[in-house]
Amino acid sequence: MSNEYDDLPLVYSCSGCSSAAQMANDLAVRLDRERHAEMSCIAGVGGGVGPLVNTATSDRPMLVIDGCPLECARKSLENHDVTPDRHVNLAKQGVPKEYHTDYDDDQAEELFEDLRTEVEELEATATTST
Repeated sequence: MSNEYDDLPLVYSCSGCSSAAQMANDLAVRLDRERHAEMSCIAGVGGGVGPLVNTATSDRPMLVIDGCPLECARKSLENHDVTPDRHVNLAKQGVPKEYHTDYDDDQAEELFEDLRTEVEELEATATTST
């Protein structure tokens, strides 16, 4: 069964307990809700859940958003021999990793625009290669 998200790039994100991790997750959720990408479950990939691993290994264009230098989302995919087409580490974008506090909304808004552009480029690349 096909749905409107099937032709969109996949997005995975960190969703840990730090402010940077929550920003990564919220940015991925927004990309999904605004129908720029389809968010899939990185915890399921890390846990080896069959249908979620199948999605991750489906050769769809992919953006991974990690919050910090640990890069847990990217490494979860790497365990299944998946390399994302694009990988963004928010720490390299100046996002601080803090605990027990929220992230900066203005910074998240700026980063969202950059990520949306990344996804649009992925989508264009996928369209021209098919």
